[in-house]
Amino acid sequence: MVNDPILHLLGLAKKAGRLEVGEEPVGAACRARQARLILLASDAAPNTRRRAAHFGEAGGVLWLEVPFDKGELGSVLGRASCAMLAFTDAGFAASICDKLAARDPDRYGPAALRLRTKADRLLQRQREQRQHEKNVRKGKRSWAPPSKDGPPSPREKAAAPKEGGPRPPKAARRPKAGPARRPETGPGPIQTPAKGGPGRRRLTGTFRKP
Repeated sequence: MVNDPILHLLGLAKKAGRLEVGEEPVGAACRARQARLILLASDAAPNTRRRAAHFGEAGGVLWLEVPFDKGELGSVLGRASCAMLAFTDAGFAASICDKLAARDPDRYGPAALRLRTKADRLLQRQREQRQHEKNVRKGKRSWAPPSKDGPPSPREKAAAPKEGGPRPPKAARRPKAGPARRPETGPGPIQTPAKGGPGRRRLTGTFRKP
């Protein structure tokens, strides 16, 4: 029984840290919503079965009885015995349920289909999350071509000129005219016609102080 593929898969999940062994660790994983599948030994006590059902209801997880006794489960997990264990990884839970369904389709088939569907959905979400994180690291942004009929995109709004068009350059301002200078008032030189011919004038007289 040591070379059984189901027991071998249990050992791999234990080494990977995806397996909780014992009632207390299984209960804590179910309350934290981290358990994906609860397995019970074929010779588990009735009280242990009731606790497994309670844990499954609290954590929203399936619990199944496997065709191995407590000694066989404990031997592959490094313990003297094991009555209850829980997977915390959806992939491991779906894989071991597939192996159980291959051995007994009527008993484990519906559970295997349910777990496989959940595992595929979780795997798809993980891929999308990794792709999104990769795009964020590379600085990629989702881009869509501009629509002719729909509203403009933010990039088109940024590139479009503002309403009213660009403002023309300010015309050169003319210097403002200052106040008109008033002519000086006061007596000036007296002009008298000069002798000797028309058109000629000679300044005569004297300046007077104001």
